[in-house]
Amino acid sequence: MANSCMIPRLPHGFVVYTADDLRVRSQLLDRIRNVYELYGFEALETPMIEYTEVLGQFLPDQDRPNGGVFSFQEEDGRWLSLRYDLTAPLARYVAAHFDTLPKPYRGYRFGCVFRNEKPGPGRFRQFMQFDADTIGAAGIAADAEICMMAADCMESLGLHHGDYVIRVNHRKLLDGVMEIIGLGGAGKSARRLSVLRAIDKMDRLGPEAVHLLLGPGRQDESGDFMVGAALDAEQITHIFSLVDLRSEDHEALFAQLKVILDGSGTGLQGVFELEALISLVRAAGFAQNRIRVDPSIVRGLEYYTGPVYEVELLLEMVNNKGRTVCFGSVGGGGRYDGMVGRFRPEDVPAVGFSVGVSRLQAALTGSGLLKSSFLSGPVVVLMMEADRLSDYQRMVRDLRIAGISSELYLGAGGMRAQMKYADRRRAPLVIIRGDTERDRGEVLIKDLVEGARLSQTVTDNKTWREARPAQVSVPEERLVEEVRHRLLVNPI
Repeated sequence: MANSCMIPRLPHGFVVYTADDLRVRSQLLDRIRNVYELYGFEALETPMIEYTEVLGQFLPDQDRPNGGVFSFQEEDGRWLSLRYDLTAPLARYVAAHFDTLPKPYRGYRFGCVFRNEKPGPGRFRQFMQFDADTIGAAGIAADAEICMMAADCMESLGLHHGDYVIRVNHRKLLDGVMEIIGLGGAGKSARRLSVLRAIDKMDRLGPEAVHLLLGPGRQDESGDFMVGAALDAEQITHIFSLVDLRSEDHEALFAQLKVILDGSGTGLQGVFELEALISLVRAAGFAQNRIRVDPSIVRGLEYYTGPVYEVELLLEMVNNKGRTVCFGSVGGGGRYDGMVGRFRPEDVPAVGFSVGVSRLQAALTGSGLLKSSFLSGPVVVLMMEADRLSDYQRMVRDLRIAGISSELYLGAGGMRAQMKYADRRRAPLVIIRGDTERDRGEVLIKDLVEGARLSQTVTDNKTWREARPAQVSVPEERLVEEVRHRLLVNPI
């Protein structure tokens, strides 16, 4: 009869992280957390599941609200969803505890978020974010501080000036240009959102594809057709006059912005606020090679109301097509003054920043800037005599009491299989006590790290056997002392 076992398939868009991956992630999170706390932010943890209505007005209005989010329905008919980001749950928390929280409230959170979207290279349905937000501060100083903190986070991870840049824009510039081309007003929010999402794809798809997305639409590589924003040629030209604008001279850049946005009070207000933000970060010592204005930055979600920013890594990587490219965005954020106000009778100013942990980790490990510091596994005590199980358990217990990571082999293999197991566990040492050692009251400690080193230098079998490299017999009562000594010589 044929074997009917299930195929161990991983769902599309999800990934498994190994012990090494998690150790590297822990380093990354610790460094970012240290910067957040240095700036005075405090920790908060919110649930992974929220009522769907909490997640925001940008979600589609459908009988089953699963466009972009994973949702399910409770018995009482209310919809629940896995969180799409960490910002909407924060807004709900702050609104619920508004009267008792210090204001401005400064908090950070990290955890997995979920996107019910089409997966692709580097695009997952589950990934980790690490956010920091200031709620209750309306002044541009809060935005400037978030940009400076984002830059300091990158420095804490070993990146230097020129390896990254914080690119800053203002949504009022985009709102202003859309007013000028006739897309202002509440009745045209859907088309504005289509425009924003199209511009947001500039780095990934390029200007030609974005031009199509602003117009009739385009077919992607899979054959799916993406509906465009249906703008005419003149409207598209005006948008590109803004998003294509670049200058190393900020004064000249702001002068050009004022010309492009002449006739829109909203747009000009955005220019003035952006000038104030840049003035603050420059006064704090953050030069243009760390924080700069870039009118093409959008952040696709419509809830942003003020400055928006992205962290771009300028490190060169080889992509899946074998081309050398800059890694690109690993985080971003902006001002979202309307979100907390959905739960309260008054508007509440808010600004935040999110690091894409999974993407940032891939960049830093790929460039060699972040590595696992845990190079060895536990000390492994081999099971040489099954009827002496309690003796081996006592050895392992003594090692653990001494703070030494250790384990007893619990499989059914013989000596060869156990040594192979220890090698796969990357054990620095194995402890061997068979009947010969037991009769002498000794244990044999085999140093696998030193043995691997000597195997590269000793080529004569006779010398190898006579030297008995990297192993020593010691009285059983000296087991912990000798193991500790060996680990200090070859630290884990």
